[in-house]
Amino acid sequence: MSVLIFAELDEGKLKGSSKEAIYYGSKVAESLGTAATAIVIGQADDAELATAGRFGAAKVLHAADSKLTEANGMAYASVVAAAAEQEGSTVVVVAKSSLGDAMAARLAGKLRAGLAANVVDLPNLSNGFRVKRSIYTGKAFAETELTADKKILAIKKNTITPEEKEATASVEAFSPALNDSDFVLKVTNTEKATGDVLLPEADLVVSAGRGLKGPENWGIVEDLAKALGAATACSKPVSDLDWRPHHEHVGQTGIKISPNLYIAAGISGAIQHLAGVNSSKVIVVINKDPEAPFFKSADYGIVGDVFDILPRLTKAVNAL
Repeated sequence: MSVLIFAELDEGKLKGSSKEAIYYGSKVAESLGTAATAIVIGQADDAELATAGRFGAAKVLHAADSKLTEANGMAYASVVAAAAEQEGSTVVVVAKSSLGDAMAARLAGKLRAGLAANVVDLPNLSNGFRVKRSIYTGKAFAETELTADKKILAIKKNTITPEEKEATASVEAFSPALNDSDFVLKVTNTEKATGDVLLPEADLVVSAGRGLKGPENWGIVEDLAKALGAATACSKPVSDLDWRPHHEHVGQTGIKISPNLYIAAGISGAIQHLAGVNSSKVIVVINKDPEAPFFKSADYGIVGDVFDILPRLTKAVNAL
């Protein structure tokens, strides 16, 4: 028996959120007195997959069938279910993402498993199997007990900080039977956001709102993001005005992010925006209005003009 972790790939590399999931799964395995096994679907070389050992995986099962090139939640659920059956896994860990969510829900049906989403801490095994979950877009927490024999944990980003060690995982080819019924859903096209750092995976994010006054001024946001190695984001009004592409919109109706650092420039901090960013470890707010609601949620606040503050921050970062 082992704890099984579904690890996603991005262009043949393990995603940052998957490394966190592997580390989380390894800690669950330790508490259960067993080992951690990762299941990876898609094209990747063995050297890359073996790095899962740095985060606690003893073994990686690699399903590289050409039919699985496109991320298909139905087919992936069947593959992970087959891996869980082979490994005798009663606990499956996935990183919460668009693919993880679609796959985990179907997997729960296949395994007749209990599913807990937005998990933010390691399970409490002192009295049953209880997990802490983020609810109401991060405004509260719930303790949930899973009583099913099999359990699926979809963990929220930044749930646990991975610690690397000098180790490699063994890599085994995994070729489960694939049924035509798994492919009634077909991925016909995939459009990825472009940029040096993709927003959903970013640890650092620089975001701006209508306080920038127009798209022609976005250079000062991009300059700071480049200096920090950060992704750029924006508020909903900005994307609605087509100042920035819609895939940069963070908030309740946009992308929900959990970076280590979120810098918000010229954003008032409406509750809809907060719902997408309140899982950030550190929030820095820059606004010339000292009464801006966002300051109430900030770890650090700067009262000042973004056209003055952002270039000065960029200069300071570059000087480092």
